[in-house]
Amino acid sequence: MIKPKVGRMFLATCVGSFFILILYFQNISKSASEQISGRDSFPVKSGRSPLQTLQENDQLEQSAVQATMQGRRELLEETCHTHTRKRRVLGPEDLRHLIVDDKHKLLYCYVPKVACTNWKRVMMVLTGDGRYREPLAIPANEAHIAGNLRSLSEYSTAEINKRLRTYLKFVFVREPFERLVSAYRNKFTRSYNTAFHKRYGTKIIQRHRADPQAEALEKGNDVSFEEFVYYLVDPQTQREEPFNEHWERVHSLCHPCLIHYDVVGKYETLAQDSRYILKLAGAEGEVKFPATSKSTRTTGDMAAKFFDNISPFYQKKLYNLYRMDFLLFNYSMPAYLKLR
Repeated sequence: MIKPKVGRMFLATCVGSFFILILYFQNISKSASEQISGRDSFPVKSGRSPLQTLQENDQLEQSAVQATMQGRRELLEETCHTHTRKRRVLGPEDLRHLIVDDKHKLLYCYVPKVACTNWKRVMMVLTGDGRYREPLAIPANEAHIAGNLRSLSEYSTAEINKRLRTYLKFVFVREPFERLVSAYRNKFTRSYNTAFHKRYGTKIIQRHRADPQAEALEKGNDVSFEEFVYYLVDPQTQREEPFNEHWERVHSLCHPCLIHYDVVGKYETLAQDSRYILKLAGAEGEVKFPATSKSTRTTGDMAAKFFDNISPFYQKKLYNLYRMDFLLFNYSMPAYLKLR
């Protein structure tokens, strides 16, 4: 139960979000904390931390990138203030997507379908003590093995809050519907993703296809984008379980109204924003963010074609589902939607 005086603390600004975490993590049992504490070395890197560098640079004449980043932070804070009425306590599950680099004092919240494979590769180079040197030499599946990178949820209460207070926290975001179409294309139209076909495709077809064939019910490998949309907006879907991380909203994965992100990078300016973060970390000499050359990347024009067969009724339902991501990260409602 939350005592009244605790509830008042939820009115704290995003900057003070680590106090919310303290209130929750004091409930972790002593035995669990002791098990974690043996791994809680807190190395001190000489010189300024990335967060100190960012704060000092903000006091100087700003570059175009710095001004852009400040504008994104201010918009995020303003939108959170305007649209967030309830505050809640963050639990361990809420911190799973925050990857920790103690050497460079970085916290990265990864969002699937927003260059997270390459950013995980970069984080493996930064935290690997020389085991990894070239991001693209790391197989994609290896980058997603949980044990190769540490999550903030693995640390003790004091260490969680110390990192939230003193490390540079960053996240990368993407136009919500481009990300959604990218997730659909990857998970439901690729023959090798049989686990997703079985886990989600069979359920989607059973619920949202009239007179499905036995083979489709068994394999789940021919889900249409329309059926995927019906599944997402169906209230029963989220009553049963949370969204899969590949189509979960960014604000539900990374909690930007509870955790103050110092840098909000965007997929649309991926190379520039990635260089900026590595420069703040003093790591530009250690690793370069891989250049993206995929010709199959999901674009706005491609996303528009997927929405051709979605009725205005379901377009509106889907937009309302992802509305907070549009607002928080300053993405306009797509012109191809038939809502106006």
